[in-house]
Amino acid sequence: MPDFSFEQKIISQKVAGVDEAGCGPWAGPVVAGAVIFFEYNQGLWAGLNDSKKLTTKKREQCFEMLTNSTSLVYGVGSASVEEIDNLNIGNATRLSVERAIAALPIQPEHVLIDGIRKPSINIPFTMIVKGDSLSLSIAAASIIAKVTRDRIMTELSKKYPVYCWSKNAGYGTSIHQDALRNYGVTPHHRKSFAPIRALLGEAA
Repeated sequence: MPDFSFEQKIISQKVAGVDEAGCGPWAGPVVAGAVIFFEYNQGLWAGLNDSKKLTTKKREQCFEMLTNSTSLVYGVGSASVEEIDNLNIGNATRLSVERAIAALPIQPEHVLIDGIRKPSINIPFTMIVKGDSLSLSIAAASIIAKVTRDRIMTELSKKYPVYCWSKNAGYGTSIHQDALRNYGVTPHHRKSFAPIRALLGEAA
């Protein structure tokens, strides 16, 4: 389970954890979350974990607990489908991370970032592979990012119900693929992704 070990090793009271959601889907934005805890009370946050290891219900509960807590601040950043197509998914993900950090109401003194994509920020940072399973700040950020993005996809699904984005979050499930073949590509699909490019090529 993640804990505050990484945070406590850093000589700073303002350590932000950052993670993103939505690199792999075929549709929708990529979203990043950033979280700064004011105190490292392990017991208070014992239920937090990497968002991918939580059920939808548990993620929603954790999201509400985090966003209503006075023990932390958080920021959210995203990069649009257009930015993903123009910049590529790696650079768009970095952009969403930078925007999430900039959206924090206070400036962090150090940033812990999940993964290996280094952002362009003038703040000391540490990259942690699988950080959402190790750091509670990153785990919290992963929940903020994931739930925020899932809610965006649920809203988009109301306009484009045949793609079932409320269920698959834009990933290339069989239902999503069938809908693409039957109904075509929407403005919310990532046209730089190979499966979507192939469909557009077939249509042409």
